[in-house]
Amino acid sequence: MTADSPLDLEDELERAEALDTDALADVIESIGFECTRCGACCTRDGDDEHTATVFPDEVRELEAATGDGWRDVARPMPYGLRETEDGDLAGETFEWALQTDSCGDCVYYEEDDTGTGTGACVAHEDRPLICRTYPFSVALGGTSQPMGEAVDSVALPAQREVGESDDEEMIVRAHECEGLGRDISREDATDLARALKERAVRELEEAIAVRDNYEPAVFGAENENDPIVVHDSEGAKRIDGTPLEE
Repeated sequence: MTADSPLDLEDELERAEALDTDALADVIESIGFECTRCGACCTRDGDDEHTATVFPDEVRELEAATGDGWRDVARPMPYGLRETEDGDLAGETFEWALQTDSCGDCVYYEEDDTGTGTGACVAHEDRPLICRTYPFSVALGGTSQPMGEAVDSVALPAQREVGESDDEEMIVRAHECEGLGRDISREDATDLARALKERAVRELEEAIAVRDNYEPAVFGAENENDPIVVHDSEGAKRIDGTPLEE
């Protein structure tokens, strides 16, 4: 695929499915990572609220695990929405993001009482793939990238062999995190690599389904109660997760 050619999501999905988890684990192990519970990946970044992509089934898993409702768990991804004269958001978007609190932090992040500024996810066992894999991502077209800036990148071995290490595709990125560079066990690196591959595959499957199911939303007086429409892999939805056609 050249820089001028259209993105073929099916081709990208095949590349994601072919990712070698051992090679991914090698890269993760070489970079190193250990969570320090600093909370930077769970909280707002300057003027930007925390944004972490969450799949529809992950929202339901968090609903089941926490007893929260859809709107307590997730919100429409704000990118692409417009601000109305009243200061509200309106329009169409194509992803869900984890819900934030009044400070713009993830609703499931809580600081501990040690006074050190560290904290933890209160839904840690049920956290979505974007959280399980931070601070790493695979640079594939059609996939989401975390909030943090990429501070390191390593081409997978197959790309080095064909001299493509300058191409962003099939590169493992490490995003800003104070836990980078710390020792990580092979077992933990392998678990993280498996989750990273699963996330890349899931994101592309989601993107393909959204593309195939998309029909432009109609806004007007008859739909004034639904100013925001979220298109996910299951179809068009209201902000509470219910299908738009209901």
